[in-house]
Amino acid sequence: MGELAVAALLAAVAVGSAQSASALLQASWPRRSPAAAILLWQALGLASGLAAVGAMIAVGVGGQGARRAGVLGGLTTMARRLASGHWVDPRQPIAVTAVRVIALASGLALLIVLCAVLVVAFAAAIGARRRQRELLALLAHGDPKAPGALVIDDPAAAAYCLPGIRSQIVVSVGALDLLAPAELAAVLAHERAHVRARHDLVLIPFTSLRRAFPRSRVISQAYLTVALLVEMMADDRALRVRGLVARELATALLRFGTAGTGLAPAGALAVAGGELTARVNRLLEPPPPMSRAVQAAIVLAAAMLAAAPVLLLLTP
Repeated sequence: MGELAVAALLAAVAVGSAQSASALLQASWPRRSPAAAILLWQALGLASGLAAVGAMIAVGVGGQGARRAGVLGGLTTMARRLASGHWVDPRQPIAVTAVRVIALASGLALLIVLCAVLVVAFAAAIGARRRQRELLALLAHGDPKAPGALVIDDPAAAAYCLPGIRSQIVVSVGALDLLAPAELAAVLAHERAHVRARHDLVLIPFTSLRRAFPRSRVISQAYLTVALLVEMMADDRALRVRGLVARELATALLRFGTAGTGLAPAGALAVAGGELTARVNRLLEPPPPMSRAVQAAIVLAAAMLAAAPVLLLLTP
């Protein structure tokens, strides 16, 4: 397969993933199966990024062995030729060389930007959590009303978790005064669900994309949509705890919303995050569950989508 054909296919994957993301923003089925929807969102983000980078690199390494060893093989061949000082073919027209240099530089620059913002997002979250833990060590205390959680003396209602190796769940005195025992148990179960499923790792790639492309409406809405789906997934997991009912969690969310919750620190996941109205309506009137066959089809589609750009980059 020629390098231009590979570049065209990768560009099609990138454009198709972006259009699919726009369509997914309007779909209603993700609220029936948040886990499957989040997996599809992750696949769309990975496929669009890899395909966009790969399409530009494919154009840049054209004629450098890509026909025999694929785009990645051609990139390796080009690096060896560059090290020996013979990267540019003197028989190649200057215009073609210029286009390939620009395409290659653009692809590598985009790859560096995407990796850099991801690393920065991880580092920022880790730093924010470390600072918050240092404050909690000085200010927080235990309380028998909230077993397994730390309590801070804040009159504003707040409940959040700090994920990580040393995960912590934090509630405020205001939340303890606001919630009934059953409601507090539902809130704590919700936060434990965040901690156990490491939902913070789900959100970090979307946070980094929003930082890299702050003016992109689709990326901004995708972040908000995934954040809401994460909260819904934590709601579902919380309700699996024996003795908890949906009404108690819904009532707790409404109490947080009407009381005006305290802001959670950076790097934390707050119980009142996401669209409260959508979450409460979903708890009180659960949508019909999605069949296992449909969920399996979505997972398979997500896997194929994520694998497509990798296979194209390796295809000779």
